[in-house]
Amino acid sequence: MVQDTLYSLGGFLDFLVYFGLGIVLMGMFWKVYILLTPHDEMALVRENNVAASVALSGALIGFALPMASAITHSQTLFDCVVWGLIAFVMQVLTFVVMRFALPHLSERIAKGEVAAAVLTAALSISVGLINASAMTYW
Repeated sequence: MVQDTLYSLGGFLDFLVYFGLGIVLMGMFWKVYILLTPHDEMALVRENNVAASVALSGALIGFALPMASAITHSQTLFDCVVWGLIAFVMQVLTFVVMRFALPHLSERIAKGEVAAAVLTAALSISVGLINASAMTYW
């Protein structure tokens, strides 16, 4: 029993490294996403703007899904970083494309228009799922 527990905990250091990498990349994504949006996401969330919270949450989930796939399928830590950065870029591009497809998206979210935020979140999560699935080929 003790030997099994010690064997199981043998991967704890790897867990910490990959978990830490995921959290660092998530933090970087969060920061870049907030800087990319013309509106102040965090100020809006603090003001109880549901639309801003929904849009930001969708973007974070949309990034976390392929990041989880990168952690699961990568062969090395470097491999994980590369695919994590690809996920990062794909989510940023998703928001950029949405801004062109939905005129005044930022202003609509800042005004609390939930419909625009839900669509933004759904597209972010959908792209994240496709991104995550595409990372399983290797």
